[in-house]
Amino acid sequence: MILRDSVRPVSTPVPPSLSDGLRFAFGTLTVLPSRVTRWDREAARAGMLCAPVAGAVVGLCAAALGGLLILLGSGPLLAAVASAAVPAALTRGLHLDGLADTADGLGSAKPAPVALDIMKQSDIGPFGVIVLLFTLLAQVAVLAQLYAAGWASGMAAALVASIAARLALTFASRRGVPAARPEGLGAAVAGVVPVRAAVMAGVAVTVVCAAPGLVLGGVTGAVHGAVAVVAALGVAEVLLRHCVRRFGGVTGDVFGAVAEAGATAALVVLALGR
Repeated sequence: MILRDSVRPVSTPVPPSLSDGLRFAFGTLTVLPSRVTRWDREAARAGMLCAPVAGAVVGLCAAALGGLLILLGSGPLLAAVASAAVPAALTRGLHLDGLADTADGLGSAKPAPVALDIMKQSDIGPFGVIVLLFTLLAQVAVLAQLYAAGWASGMAAALVASIAARLALTFASRRGVPAARPEGLGAAVAGVVPVRAAVMAGVAVTVVCAAPGLVLGGVTGAVHGAVAVVAALGVAEVLLRHCVRRFGGVTGDVFGAVAEAGATAALVVLALGR
């Protein structure tokens, strides 16, 4: 997760605008130019509801590069690597770093305070390396399979996975999910999204992600796309609950892990039956 400096706190409970939400989403979840002008709970709620929009932009960039390489004559493997690399680049690798740190914390089998300290260290331990390696291998393998089936299938998968991953962050920010620490992005966004709003966002995103499948494969393709989103949310939820039990709440690292788990699950489902 990416934090910005020079953020002006808002002292009065002024309802955030759509612009505030988009700025928060892009400013904290991507490296794309976006100045976060509000850093309060209301802006965080709007921002996390807008997280799938940031995911759509990241996914479009990943799909565009992969599709361009295919059209220029590259093989599906190179296109897959490119599509997996773009989200990492547009987040400075912080989601992947969060995945690795969370794996180290979970794998340490230490009490929550010690595990959280392990996650804050700058190095990556063996658990983090293993989880990071196999997650990236899975993502590239799936994308290569789908690009081999057709450039449009690969591009659609890159887009859907990126959106689903950020939708998982919306659900991870819902009310009832506590923060593990009193500071950091986890504390800023934990519990800010009403459950009803998260569900409504989930329905809307599922419909949007079904559209590419409808175009490419008719009703069956649409169902496939929708199931991929549901699977992403399911896997992310399992990881989220485990982290809350293990650490006492969420952190920025946990959010990164949730996003990567959701993206990988969506890709795997999209590859099944191809």
